[in-house]
Amino acid sequence: MINNDVLRSIRYMLDLSDQMVIDIAKLADAGFAIDKAQVQALLKRDDEPGHAECSDAVLAHFLDGLIIHRRGRDPGKPLRPVEKRISNNIVLKKLRVAFELQDADMHQAFEEVGFPVSKPELSAFFRQADHRNYRACGDQILRNFLKGLTIMVRGA
Repeated sequence: MINNDVLRSIRYMLDLSDQMVIDIAKLADAGFAIDKAQVQALLKRDDEPGHAECSDAVLAHFLDGLIIHRRGRDPGKPLRPVEKRISNNIVLKKLRVAFELQDADMHQAFEEVGFPVSKPELSAFFRQADHRNYRACGDQILRNFLKGLTIMVRGA
């Protein structure tokens, strides 16, 4: 899925301001620099003038910051390094951690949009890439999960 769409979906889901998006991204790495104009360009639609493509680094910082924002920072552990490459599976994992979702919660998110996912299929998304039962998370699955999670967070 396009990183800009993921960022837009999460921003809408949590009703975040541009400044809050910046603050959340900086939670993962205080040295990470992004300004309000860049955030506004990332949130524009593809066909709007001034649209900028969201890099994996920006999305990774935002998702890691979202985990810290929602769950707090563990003072006993150092910050995890930010991923260089973001896949749909990583986005799904990070959202699961940030929102503290159990399997039942994830199934409910899929059910909210009429897109049921079986237990083995869901667990396959969270396996290591070299595991024989690993399955890549497709764009449609991530899009439906984001819609279902939005309904759960914001209401119908």
